[in-house]
Amino acid sequence: MIKISPMWATPILARVPGRKSCATLLAAMASLLWMPVSASAQGDLLVAPTRIVMNGGGSAEVVLNNIGATPATYRISLELRRMLADGSLEPIDQADYTPEQNAMLEMVRYAPRRIQLPPNQPQSVRISARPPEGFGDGEYRVHMTFRAVPEAPAVEAPRDPAAASGFTLKLTPIYGVTIPVIVRKGQLAGEASILGAALVRDGNEPAIRIDLARTGNRSVYGELRIVAPGAKQPAFLVRGIAIYPELAQRSLQMGLTPAQVAALKGPMVVEYREMPEQGGRLMASRPVTF
Repeated sequence: MIKISPMWATPILARVPGRKSCATLLAAMASLLWMPVSASAQGDLLVAPTRIVMNGGGSAEVVLNNIGATPATYRISLELRRMLADGSLEPIDQADYTPEQNAMLEMVRYAPRRIQLPPNQPQSVRISARPPEGFGDGEYRVHMTFRAVPEAPAVEAPRDPAAASGFTLKLTPIYGVTIPVIVRKGQLAGEASILGAALVRDGNEPAIRIDLARTGNRSVYGELRIVAPGAKQPAFLVRGIAIYPELAQRSLQMGLTPAQVAALKGPMVVEYREMPEQGGRLMASRPVTF
């Protein structure tokens, strides 16, 4: 079961059907600086959008912004990951790539592959993709990773002369952000259903568990809402929930605040909807009583 903290429970992920101008994306990035949940951030890197979907191929742009106080360098690469039943993403070992998976990686092109960002100066990464000849209808996905390149540390003289004959280790964390790049070919469909929802305990903390199912030949993606009958605002909302084609079912377990626990009383309706910017279509609903 995936555990989502309240801080990261509401990423608003943008769909990119085709090429957008860099100026438009830079303007969007400027607004995202005031809405951190609208982009993915790790360390001092802000990335928007955090999900790219291209129907039949095409082009798109991702904007990176270094929100730190010093210049930073990032290496950009592609990899393959599979979604597990708890919603986590597991890297696929390169030695296990199939010929089709290698073709998927070659299908997506991007530039630049290494970028140096001064503080608060957004820069775009251009992406293009086209399914190669012989690929059947389906949804193809790679994951683009933006990984910080640490500066080489200066060699320091040992403070303790007695330790000069030995060595010490200094660990430097390397931060990164990964986003899916999805290419769809042909007429695809994906449907979702809600198998159940229940209040549970995560150790000593309250949580909610929601079990989802998916059918069809493409992923589904949207927001989960729990609404009391007649209420205009949801008692609980989590955005950016995907179920990729390799999964038929996915379970989520999310921590609750005391206010959310108090609001989740009595009869409710659990809804799984497309993201608002994609129309907010209701994909599945289920009445529950907590």
